[in-house]
Amino acid sequence: MCGITGIVGKSNVNQALYDALTVLQHRGQDAAGIVTSHDGRLFLRKDNGLVRDVFQQRHMQRLVGHMGIGHVRYPTAGSSTSAEAQPFYVNSPYGITLAHNGNLTNVEQLAKEIYESDLRHVNTSSDSEVLLNVFAHELAVRGKLQPTEEDVFAAVSHVHSRCVGGYAVVAMITGYGIVGFRDPNGIRPVVFGQRHTDDGVEYMIASESVALDVLGFTLIRDLAPGEAVYITEEGQLYTHQCATSAKLKPCIFEHVYLARPDSIMDGVSVYKARLRMGEKLADKIRRERPEHDIDVVIPIPDTSRTAALELANHLGVKFREGFVKNRYIGRTFIMPGQAARKKSVRQKLNAIELEFRGKNVMLVDDSIVRGTTCKQIIQMAREAGAKNVYFCSAAPAVRYPNVYGIDMPSVHELIAHNRTTDQVAELIGADWLVYQDLPDLIEAVGGGKIKIEQFDCAVFDGKYVTGDIDEAYLERIEQSRNDLAKVKNQAVSAIIDLYNN
Repeated sequence: MCGITGIVGKSNVNQALYDALTVLQHRGQDAAGIVTSHDGRLFLRKDNGLVRDVFQQRHMQRLVGHMGIGHVRYPTAGSSTSAEAQPFYVNSPYGITLAHNGNLTNVEQLAKEIYESDLRHVNTSSDSEVLLNVFAHELAVRGKLQPTEEDVFAAVSHVHSRCVGGYAVVAMITGYGIVGFRDPNGIRPVVFGQRHTDDGVEYMIASESVALDVLGFTLIRDLAPGEAVYITEEGQLYTHQCATSAKLKPCIFEHVYLARPDSIMDGVSVYKARLRMGEKLADKIRRERPEHDIDVVIPIPDTSRTAALELANHLGVKFREGFVKNRYIGRTFIMPGQAARKKSVRQKLNAIELEFRGKNVMLVDDSIVRGTTCKQIIQMAREAGAKNVYFCSAAPAVRYPNVYGIDMPSVHELIAHNRTTDQVAELIGADWLVYQDLPDLIEAVGGGKIKIEQFDCAVFDGKYVTGDIDEAYLERIEQSRNDLAKVKNQAVSAIIDLYNN
């Protein structure tokens, strides 16, 4: 879960890239980076931290050029050092910088190929740097002093043939243009658009359409699975399907949790999808407990608010805001270390006692991952005087790890793994727990203009759409994602950063 953007403009794009990254900040709060190009030279600034902290006025003044790309990253296993902030750079051929959202599932094989066959060196453990080197190699073997759009698309085609997993990419070829591309399954999102200025047409690529909206760009469309878009430095736009067998299988968790509600992904309004999630939950509650005694529906801010509102409307129950959120605390399910997560929940939310005292309360969240957050929130509701606390998840039970770019916990840290709904309810302290049914979620998200025949629902059903995930792979990511490994990697990264600074 990272955010990417790229702009080819008619004047300096530094401020526009900065603004785009602030809009995409929800996709990553761990690190940020921008690189621009001017007269064949690159200007780069990247570091750990929020966008507003990484870029000061002195940095922005140096980021000159009418073409550039940007990235926001969230912490993943073993990648909390600033050395892995993006964009990454290789000097050959041409000078290429790249930013990436997703995860390559065959990264170990690729890293070996890059060293033994492509004769390239990878300096970090990031699969984004591996992907960059694959793309750079495939462009280099074309042997052109000046690459054309055909050369760029041929290189992307070979990337698709070598790389497996979920990925959305923006890359800048110094002095020539910006390319964006998407994996053949379309797992991770990416869109592009344009805006007209007095000097001509400017183009933008971004993870979500909301970034285009805020900057005044008109959405052209989503990139299709396997497709690439190439925008030359002069502002010529080319698109091409670069995969031989592409089929749209987007990550359904984008609509549940990751994306902003004002985004449109693959023709589906995230906001309307979440409204439909609320409708489906209301229908399930009516089926299971037609004589329910819910007095009030309260969302756990912010992602669940839309579904909770529609749930309350369809049940004919009061909707109330019962928690006040501190908006300067990061998302908790990706925070390393259980102690840090427990502390941050209390810092993030505070209950309004008036809305809980003496009532049967239905709390609504977008999903339940570790269960740490919802357990504490349920306890807060009881402390505020709730008579009974029910809990509703807009998503089905998360039972399996994500391998396509969402750094969820190890499988044994997922509270629903190998547990029934009643067992999870007991663990989190809920009097009643309701999960969304997977067919209902698919129907809720698939109700847009574009017919989506299949979603990546692996975190719910364990079916990985790339078809290459086995027990050995899951065991490897288990070792890297458990809390002990994260704490160890965090300590090592802190020492590295201290040494570098």
